[in-house]
Amino acid sequence: MHIPEGKKVYFLSDFHLGVPDHASSIVRERKIVAFLNRASADAAVIFVVGDLFDFWFEYRKVVPKGFVRILGKLAELTDSGIPVHFFIGNHDMWMTGYFEKELNIPVYHGPKEFEFNGKSFLIGHGDGLGPGDYGYKTIKQIFRNPVSKFLFGLIPPFFGISLAEYFSKSSRASTGTGDEKFLGEEGEWLIVYCREMLRQKEYDFFIFGHRHLPIDVKLNQQSRYINLGDWIKYDSYAVLDGTDLQLKFN
Repeated sequence: MHIPEGKKVYFLSDFHLGVPDHASSIVRERKIVAFLNRASADAAVIFVVGDLFDFWFEYRKVVPKGFVRILGKLAELTDSGIPVHFFIGNHDMWMTGYFEKELNIPVYHGPKEFEFNGKSFLIGHGDGLGPGDYGYKTIKQIFRNPVSKFLFGLIPPFFGISLAEYFSKSSRASTGTGDEKFLGEEGEWLIVYCREMLRQKEYDFFIFGHRHLPIDVKLNQQSRYINLGDWIKYDSYAVLDGTDLQLKFN
């Protein structure tokens, strides 16, 4: 894709709308919508790289209550001709067509390659990549299994969503503040993953979320790894102006 002069590509992730409570989530949602409104003035394309919601499940006739501001803004963006791309995260992996049909937004279930102005990108949420974390990788396979999705869909939304919210909060409590510390280039599993990928193919940029920590690391003379941070603590994002990619803060 060619980025016209004066236009930009925006990358954002990890809004986790819905936590820790309704009131603070609404404040965060309004802030994100205001940012997207400003970005629409010069955006050529916008990437939302996972965990837009803290929980999302699409029943056949029901989607989770709320989030009308962000969903309306995304629809407005695509209706105006600005492409939006969405990558599922570990908190909103159960998507089955609502974004594609209602918002005209393609949804990706794994890392995907893109090219802008001759620069190559590998973009994804980042969960389950790299070494270690085998417990989560096993759980992820179970959750993404079509049979698991079907069985969860049989649970009435009131009970199903309440159950999912409980496990989401329990997971966050067990993680604690571990996500707030940079683990070093050898300890950051996504950096290890990027370097493994570079043995197979050259990329100019790796763009991931999930880590909740803004990170910008030069992998070699050509390649950089960017982690987008989040909009809970950092309000961070990345922007490509056609030639240069920068990690910024709102």
